[in-house]
Amino acid sequence: MAVRKHCMSSRLTKATVLVLNRNWQPINVRTPQEAFCMMATNVATALEIEREDLPDPESDSFRTPHSALPTSKVRPVTWEEWITLPVRDRDEVVHTVRGAIRLPTVIVAVNFAKVPKKRPKLCARAIRERDGNRCQYTGRLLRPEEGSLDHVVPRSRGGRDAWENLVWSAKEVNQRKGDRLPHEAGLKLVSVPHAPKELPASALIRNPHQIPEWKLFMAEGSRLSQRRSSSRPQRRAPLRSPPRPGTGRFPPGASHRSPEAGRARDWPWR
Repeated sequence: MAVRKHCMSSRLTKATVLVLNRNWQPINVRTPQEAFCMMATNVATALEIEREDLPDPESDSFRTPHSALPTSKVRPVTWEEWITLPVRDRDEVVHTVRGAIRLPTVIVAVNFAKVPKKRPKLCARAIRERDGNRCQYTGRLLRPEEGSLDHVVPRSRGGRDAWENLVWSAKEVNQRKGDRLPHEAGLKLVSVPHAPKELPASALIRNPHQIPEWKLFMAEGSRLSQRRSSSRPQRRAPLRSPPRPGTGRFPPGASHRSPEAGRARDWPWR
């Protein structure tokens, strides 16, 4: 019984649910426990995704006006309906007093349209990627196992764990530097460390558990979210002021009224 409870708890607290905005663009990752709360309070709906015999993403059959799959393959489902869906062989489930309930893999935040911007999490991998796998004291290109994280101002001397104080360094250089400042060890930074620019949240989402349904919405997957967004009306560029008569830009006697001016009130974004 204890083993079963532990297994159920680990399923509910593992980040295996991809969160989309209402345009079906990835914006976050949540646990099934958090996803259930969002669904039960009508903040989100789950997507029922049928994976059998999925068509080739490059084929014409992979297209509909609002998605890249036939609508029968991907369907938004409310909480009330979700808890009644039959469990399929491949589904992860949680057992309750009313029976087994599927764990969702993709949900849609129905009231959120933006794609927020975020910075990568501050960690050794992020510093290594920012510095291009190069030692910031010698400029040498390193393999991942040849480098380590270095505090420019050592922590023993008040250095902080911050983007501006962390660099990627060759291990032997890091050991030689020790608890000294770079100039005290005869070293010089090849570039000034800085915080990376904020990126769309979707660019920072990874699929470490290789969940198949996520691939339909990730950048390297299908065009579901792109087609969902492209189906929305596009804003037109604002009209420029029409040239005045007599400026030489119109023939004598020609009208300077823009043919678009009468239709400006019909623009969908006004």
